[in-house]
Amino acid sequence: MQTLVYAHRGSSNAYAENTRAAYMQALADGADGIECDIHLSSDGFVVCHHDPTVDRTSDSSGRVGEKTLAELKALDFSSWKNPRIPEAYGKLHEQLVTLRELVWLMQDAGRPVGLAVEIKHPSPFGRQLEEAMIAELQAMGWEAETSMLGDIYVSFMSFDPGSVRYLMERIPAVHVCQLVTEVDEEWIEELVKAGESDRAGVAAVLARAMTEGVELLSSGVPQFAGPGVAYMRKHPRVTNEWLARGATLRVWTVDDPMDASYLVDRGVTQLTSNVPAVIKAHLGLD
Repeated sequence: MQTLVYAHRGSSNAYAENTRAAYMQALADGADGIECDIHLSSDGFVVCHHDPTVDRTSDSSGRVGEKTLAELKALDFSSWKNPRIPEAYGKLHEQLVTLRELVWLMQDAGRPVGLAVEIKHPSPFGRQLEEAMIAELQAMGWEAETSMLGDIYVSFMSFDPGSVRYLMERIPAVHVCQLVTEVDEEWIEELVKAGESDRAGVAAVLARAMTEGVELLSSGVPQFAGPGVAYMRKHPRVTNEWLARGATLRVWTVDDPMDASYLVDRGVTQLTSNVPAVIKAHLGLD
C-alpha cells in the first residue's frame, strides 16, 4: 500500500509549529497531509494550537480558552523558533490560524491532500470543541460519510477515548483515530502547568485514558490507531495484532529516516513527521 507522510503541526522543524508558515512549508514540501491540533478560543473560534496555554510558543501567557481570537492573533507565535518568515508565508502576527483558514491554505494548494485534526483534551469547553469543529467543517462543505471536503480528506484524532467514541457516533469510525502513547513527565507537566490538577491526579487520568484507548483499539473499533514511534518499539505484540487485523496505523513523530524504514517494513502506511520532505526523500516518495 502507498505510504503517506503527514506534516506534524506543519513542517515544524523549519517554522514554529501550527503556524501559517509551517503549514505552507508542508505543502511546499509535498507532504501528503497536514496534522494540526485544535482548541476553542473564548469567543468560540476553532484555532490551531497544541498546548492548553500560549506560554511555550508565544510572547505571552495564559490559557487559549480564555483569550478571544483577536487577542490570540495579536500574539507572536513564531519568534521563539524562527522569526525569519518568507513574505509569501504571512507576517509575524498572521501566524496563528483558525481551522477554517488552514483549510483555505490547503485548498489553495490545488492538489489532493489530507488533514488530520487532533482534538485536544481536557478542554474547558468539553464536547463543544468537537461540535464547533464539525459545524465549521460542515459550513465549508465537508461530508461526514466520505469525510471529504473537496480534494481534502479529513480525519480526526484524539488521545481521549471519550472524544473518539463521541466522534464515532457522528462520523464513520474509519475516519477516527485513537492516539496512544506512554504517559511521560513532559505530558504530565504540560497539564499541571495549565492548572488542570495536581501531578498525581493528572498522571492517573492520563494512565486511565491510555488504558481505555488501547482497549478500544483492541476491541476492533476503531480500525485507525495512532501510536508513537516509542510505543511501536515497546509494544510490538499488540501493534502487530492491530496491523494483522487490518487496522490503519498513523505513527508519530517520525523524524529519523531509520525509524521510517523500520515502520514501513512493519506495515505502517502513514507517518507523521516534523520533516516530511526528508522522510519522503528517504523512502523514495518524491
